[in-house]
Amino acid sequence: MHTLPITLLVLTHNEAAFIARCLDSVPFADEKLIIDCGSTDGTREIARAHGARVIEHEWLGFGPQRNFGSSQCSHNWVLALDADEHLSKQLAQELAQRLPTLMESDIAVGILRRRTLYMGAPMRWYKPMVGEKLARLYHRDRARWRDVRVHESLTWDGRQTSFTAPFEHTNNPTLVHKGLKVLRYAELKARDWMQKGRKPRMWDCPVVFVSTFLKDYFIRRAVLDGWRGFIVSQTNAAYAVYKRMRYYEMCRNSESIELAANTLKRHELDR
Repeated sequence: MHTLPITLLVLTHNEAAFIARCLDSVPFADEKLIIDCGSTDGTREIARAHGARVIEHEWLGFGPQRNFGSSQCSHNWVLALDADEHLSKQLAQELAQRLPTLMESDIAVGILRRRTLYMGAPMRWYKPMVGEKLARLYHRDRARWRDVRVHESLTWDGRQTSFTAPFEHTNNPTLVHKGLKVLRYAELKARDWMQKGRKPRMWDCPVVFVSTFLKDYFIRRAVLDGWRGFIVSQTNAAYAVYKRMRYYEMCRNSESIELAANTLKRHELDR
């Protein structure tokens, strides 16, 4: 497959189990760029062996880190993937065929569909894990990541286009991974709230838990995915409440911020 003037951009921290698959799934990218924040498991070495350029950079939060990565790309067109994501062969072919024309246009972003594996198999009904639409292909002069620590998304000026074939996501290989991710993401979200001066609202926790669970389980059709659907609905509802409890703790006891940061750092989660 001929290469095209596009950069594959991936943020990494101890992603040795997935990074090779991610990089190899984009054979048409002229450049593959890794922004790594202190991996100790061989991620950087594996990435270089699979043709990537690696830049080591301190962790800034997801949005700022992606924007830093965009500024380091050799090409204006960027494809952003997470290390636990990879292109399907069908999407790789679709991109390779359509990109030459797209790059000559004034389009700002390409919307890709993400299909998720959960507990070892694809989810078939739960909407956020079946064909979730995400802006991951973009011209860096026409789009920018929101400067938030977590749950970042692209903002852009101009037209967009969509692609049909999906890319694949290995979502939290185990519930242990999910639990650790919840701790890290909640910490980042609470810090964002603190920076914005948001008032803690513990009173809404019961409502948030019930509404989040019901929305995922029924409106987003997780119920049709059996016990896996129940589990994903419960863990999402628990996360929605936990980040509010953690923020309340931060506001009530400011010493907990540094104590938690030190604990997360010992377990390589503070990034």
